[in-house]
Amino acid sequence: MSPLNAFWISVVIVVSAKTVAWLMQLRTRNAGLVDAIWAWTLGGLAVFYATVGSAPESTRTVLGLMGGLWGLRLGTHLWRRNYGKPEDFRYAEFREKWGSRANFNMFWFFQFQNIFTLLLSGSAFIAIAYRPDAPSSLAIVAAGLIWLLSVIGEAIADSQMEAFRNNPANKGRVCREGLWRWSRHPNYFFECLHWVAYLPLALSAPWGWTSLVAPLVMAFLLTKLSGMPILEEEMAKRKPGYADYIRTTSALIPWPPKD
Repeated sequence: MSPLNAFWISVVIVVSAKTVAWLMQLRTRNAGLVDAIWAWTLGGLAVFYATVGSAPESTRTVLGLMGGLWGLRLGTHLWRRNYGKPEDFRYAEFREKWGSRANFNMFWFFQFQNIFTLLLSGSAFIAIAYRPDAPSSLAIVAAGLIWLLSVIGEAIADSQMEAFRNNPANKGRVCREGLWRWSRHPNYFFECLHWVAYLPLALSAPWGWTSLVAPLVMAFLLTKLSGMPILEEEMAKRKPGYADYIRTTSALIPWPPKD
């Protein structure tokens, strides 16, 4: 299958996945479930490109495992965090603001997110899945090490935050435990790092430079658009100690806190 045909099929996949997510939120009134479906879909696209690509089988296997396992882990975590819980404040605010047009607007908001899904998957996965030769052993090792660090680090950060939230004694408090003492968003840091893992596999390939787009897009999303700005504004309202947390703690890259 040609890269262009594979891309158009990926468009159908992501539109279908977000339509399913929209139908689910009609029933559950919980649009936050789209976050899990986003991760599963993006991981599934790595497996899809690895299946239909023309690169050596070993290269495509590495791609499918890296993207697929990342998406499975993150999507499952987000599903468990959101299913049966109150709707995430971001979507709840949209629903209240949109009023009677909430379901209509939510559908197109979900589909708008596909622009970034396609940018991430296309830039990170296509060059690897269709490269004519295999990357060097050193590149594969580097990719594997970055991937392991990013996925394990994000899983630890997620686990630490869930444990903190599940302790009733921490209600209204700011989490400063574990990785959260060194970064206000360690999960976002490791998420950005995850997209760097594909660079060693792609950069020596034709059009491999496109893989640089993925970590830049993810960093933009998390630090400028839908991640940190919205979340920190809300946390500053809810938690009195958050202003001091901002003052003393690195925003993204783990770093020793200030006194």
